[in-house]
Amino acid sequence: MPFSSDDLLARLRERGVEAALHEHPPVLTVEAMLAHCGDIPGAHTKNLFLRDGRKAYFLVTLRHDARVDLKAFRQVLGARGGLSFASPDALREHLGVESGAVSPLAAMNAQPGGVSVFIEQALLEADRINLHPLVSTRTLSIVPATVVAILGEAGHPVTPFTLPESGEPETVAGSGAREQEG
Repeated sequence: MPFSSDDLLARLRERGVEAALHEHPPVLTVEAMLAHCGDIPGAHTKNLFLRDGRKAYFLVTLRHDARVDLKAFRQVLGARGGLSFASPDALREHLGVESGAVSPLAAMNAQPGGVSVFIEQALLEADRINLHPLVSTRTLSIVPATVVAILGEAGHPVTPFTLPESGEPETVAGSGAREQEG
């Protein structure tokens, strides 16, 4: 049974994690998130749930305004074959969330080793990052090192990365219809 948002928040409270919780209408894109949550202090994020040609899954968290060239990004992730967005069914199956609620915290619902978690180095250096706690109607402002520790303890080590220089064609920006935002 996957963690619910309330389960996750209770677990964080039990650990003594300090995080600010913000309730808001559902946000499914970066633009909607900024409209409702843009004034929350901390770095805002965009999250991608990707799969490669061998059906390996990657949960990637970037700055909200980052642009990604999927072809160049394959090497960063160690992906084999082309990268594509995972289906909504794969989101539910592997992360226990719906589109719009993706964040690295969703890895708590994945089998250890079943999803590789990557967080952009610039976010790991921020004082706080803003993430959905498994639903698109809440945003949690939390210290990045806390996220890394929680995921590591649950068997989901985080790999930091720096975006490669962008080529051209398969660039993903903040308004893509198939992106899973957070």
